[in-house]
Amino acid sequence: MEALRHRLTAFAAARRWQPFHTPKNLAAALSVEAAELLEIFQWLTPEQADAVMADPERAHRVRDEVADVLAYLLQFCTAVGVDPAEALAAKIERNEKRFPVPGDDAAPGSGSGSGSGSGSGADAAPGGAAVG
Repeated sequence: MEALRHRLTAFAAARRWQPFHTPKNLAAALSVEAAELLEIFQWLTPEQADAVMADPERAHRVRDEVADVLAYLLQFCTAVGVDPAEALAAKIERNEKRFPVPGDDAAPGSGSGSGSGSGSGADAAPGGAAVG
């Protein structure tokens, strides 16, 4: 991951894009690219969404948008000094404490939903799909 971050930094530097790579601009670009990924799945039934990767053209679009999202996320992390792997590992650890395995009395935490204090509500995804 670190090698990719360095490649992205060098790519932007060679094109003199650094003045535009502010945290605000990178967060906005990340949001736009995530919306473009979502657009591929917009209005599809769950069954159609499950089959998207079987269609070579759509699969190519998904891979491109995933790459764009990851690129902007890594550039954002570089701009604000966040190690994305460390941030994710810490968040997973907090969520493991906040949302113990059902029936596991030995698991720490109450699962009450108090925790990061982000206020985003992302932690409340059904089935624990989000680590937000």
